[in-house]
Amino acid sequence: MPRIHTERFVVPADSIDMNGHVNNLEYIRWMQDIATAHSHEQGWTVARYLDTRTTWVIRSHFIEYLRPVFKEDEIILATWVAGMDAQSSPRRYRFVRARDLKPAAQAETLWVFCDATSGRPADIPPDVRDAFPVVGDEAEIAAAISAA
Repeated sequence: MPRIHTERFVVPADSIDMNGHVNNLEYIRWMQDIATAHSHEQGWTVARYLDTRTTWVIRSHFIEYLRPVFKEDEIILATWVAGMDAQSSPRRYRFVRARDLKPAAQAETLWVFCDATSGRPADIPPDVRDAFPVVGDEAEIAAAISAA
C-alpha cells in the first residue's frame, strides 16, 4: 500500500483547449481519478464505501499552474494525503512533465468524510485513518515521482 500514489500518462488531444495546452478542467478530472485510484489501492474501493455507507466529498480545490502541458506530453501525476483532521483531509497532487521532470502544476483538495445516507460530515474512523498515512516529507515525494 503506497503512501504516495503515482501514475504516468500521455496527454490526449481531447484534453487540449483553444490555447493549445491542457484545459484547466482536465487537471481537476485527473485529480479526482488519481485520488479514487489511490483509495482503491489502499483497500477503500467504491464497493467498500457503499457497504459502509460512507463517502468523501470535495470542499475545495486549489491549483497552481507552473508550466504549460501540451498534447502528447507524458505526465507523471503523484498524490498523497497531507493531513487528517476529525472529519476532513487535505490531499496534495503534483503534475510533472516526464521529459524534463519539471513541475507543471501543484494542487490540493480538501476532502470531507461523510455519512452517505445523510450527506452530513462524519468522523473519520480508525480503519480509514490507518489506510491513508500522512506524508509530509518532500524527499519522499520527490523519490516517488523519480521512481514512477
